[in-house]
Amino acid sequence: MRARRGLHVLSVYEGFFSGGARIVHTDVVLGLQEGDQHHRVLSIHGEVHREATRQRMEDDACYRSLTSSGVGVSSLGRSYGPGGASGDPAVFTGPELADTARATADADVILSLKEQPLRLLNQAGLPRRPVVVCLHRSDPENQGAALDELKAAIADGTVVACVCCAESTRAAYEAAGVPGELLHVIPNGVDLLRFRPDPARRLALRTSAGIPATAPVVVFAARYDAMKNVPLFLRSAREWLAREPEGHVLMCGAGMSPANLGLDADITVAFGADRGLADRMHLLGVRHDMERVYAAADVVALTSSWGEAAPLCLVEGMMCGAVPVATDVGDSAAIVAGHGFVTPPDPVAIAGAWSEAVTVRTDLAPALAAGRERFSRTRMIAAYAALIDGVHLQATMPPALPEPL
Repeated sequence: MRARRGLHVLSVYEGFFSGGARIVHTDVVLGLQEGDQHHRVLSIHGEVHREATRQRMEDDACYRSLTSSGVGVSSLGRSYGPGGASGDPAVFTGPELADTARATADADVILSLKEQPLRLLNQAGLPRRPVVVCLHRSDPENQGAALDELKAAIADGTVVACVCCAESTRAAYEAAGVPGELLHVIPNGVDLLRFRPDPARRLALRTSAGIPATAPVVVFAARYDAMKNVPLFLRSAREWLAREPEGHVLMCGAGMSPANLGLDADITVAFGADRGLADRMHLLGVRHDMERVYAAADVVALTSSWGEAAPLCLVEGMMCGAVPVATDVGDSAAIVAGHGFVTPPDPVAIAGAWSEAVTVRTDLAPALAAGRERFSRTRMIAAYAALIDGVHLQATMPPALPEPL
């Protein structure tokens, strides 16, 4: 029998659905797979219905990126949302546990994308492997039973470390009772070759959308979720479009499409009698060419009310040359410091900041260019690799001998 070479790592996802956490974690897996580690992914759900869209695992860009790079991906086949399975989500069938046992038995280390998959990994009878939980929120109090699952897994020694994508994540989870020594901050990073200012991409996207080359453009990249505070963004967009007659707004992400009746109702409420201004809003839905979308923009906007840690849209947008304007949530203020603006949750203030960002965009470009390495994907993946190697080394060390009497 041939000996295994390299470290074998299993990542457990709740599902393949829209969100920055899945994008970041998938990029980490792809980067680690390029080294001496061997990665597989197990997804609890094969299909989810959320953000007013049906999201199948096989249709997801992260799934396709993983499988095309040789990363094995399997699913327990559950469905979540309208028409999906009912019952207790923490109760698993015999076949589901058998599939999970086979996947975990082949791993040296397990990565849990957020704390929600711990309801599966905490099931009795599964092979015991060290688990690293990758945390991407700053509101553990809103995670329901998942926070209790995390504390239980820490108490019994299953979870040996937590990766925090932001300082706000570390602080929030330590305040919620997670031991500080288990919390390791690894800030999000992006591919700096993909996400960069590009005049050709900028012109191409604007041309395809019917936007003049010189028009000011704001992009909002988010899923249709309450934490993103879409109504606040729309009220700000109405204010800004009224004062900027040449301005255009791009909205992209799951649920950001004309097919979403909820979004259409939100637009009607926000714009009221000024609904005609919304003709300069472009609802792009889910995009797989965000580097082109961001390159076309002058401003990348975030209006979230809670939950954010290190918003990926701010980093990707900045790296493409857009000026970030964000509400003060999670690590947003630290991310945009010296490169953009932090605003109160007020439409007039936000619209004013967008206009100012368009005006000073060229002036801010040198500082942004000088600070790009801070947001490097290479730096992020190296930090993950070192942590995983350390966890495995600790798990395989023989127990210390007792002191002689």
